Amino acid sequence: MGIRVEIDVMLAKRKMGVGELSEKIGITPANLAVLKNGRAKAVRFSTLEALCRELECQPGDLLMFEEDSANK
Repeated sequence: MGIRVEIDVMLAKRKMGVGELSEKIGITPANLAVLKNGRAKAVRFSTLEALCRELECQPGDLLMFEEDSANK
């Protein structure tokens, strides 16, 4: 699978919705949903920094590496 995005986990822990977070970090709810659902091809460091600031977490709390079973 590669990189798994865990934004939804942090949103649940913070009892925050996608709309509220997108407003706080300055991106559209649609773009945040693309990132949250793992469909993004890249993430800007400024976006990652804003996510970590608002969710009070570290980048490693949001992004997890999973080795592909085909590559093992």
